[in-house]
Amino acid sequence: MDLETIRKAFDGRKPGTIGKHRFFSVLVPFVEKRGEAPSLLYEVRASGIRQPGEVCFPGGHIEDGESPEECAVRETCEELGISEDTVKIFGAGDTLQGSGFTLYTFIGTINLEVAEPFDPDPTEVSELFSVPVDRLFKAVPEHYGEKMDPLIDKDFPYEKVGIDKDYPWRTTEHDIPVYDIDGRIIWGLTARITENVLGVIQNQK
Repeated sequence: MDLETIRKAFDGRKPGTIGKHRFFSVLVPFVEKRGEAPSLLYEVRASGIRQPGEVCFPGGHIEDGESPEECAVRETCEELGISEDTVKIFGAGDTLQGSGFTLYTFIGTINLEVAEPFDPDPTEVSELFSVPVDRLFKAVPEHYGEKMDPLIDKDFPYEKVGIDKDYPWRTTEHDIPVYDIDGRIIWGLTARITENVLGVIQNQK
């Protein structure tokens, strides 16, 4: 072992993550019918997948060799049954970091004149609905706190590493918005993204 061997191991290497970590990407799709104000398009997750019945944006896991933007467009097209030429990306939204995952967001639009009628994948999407942006701006979400404390193995060697059982392990805290839009409940990550995107739009006025 020498320094040259170490240098070669890192020369040109693409950085990854330490520990188990997954990367996802979603599209926040604005749609506009002729003569109407813009709306945000949402999905309701199908019954056979994780978190069934919850409201979400189209998106999914980033595949090897795929950029976050490419993933957002691909997943949107697969889930809604539309072609890529109906999707236009406005730009990148903010990134959401969670425990063991990174979620990229992209803001864009779907050309309804070409894309409709949608042909959503029934294994992933049970329903589509849209909410006028003006309606979302007027909505006041409820906010709840989430605190996650670490669960340490009972046989952890506290004495060996020089700490006691009262060691201040890092905890994570999140804010959980809950929108009730005429009986449609939008909460969790989808609500956090919605609130964030609305804030960006509002701040640039």
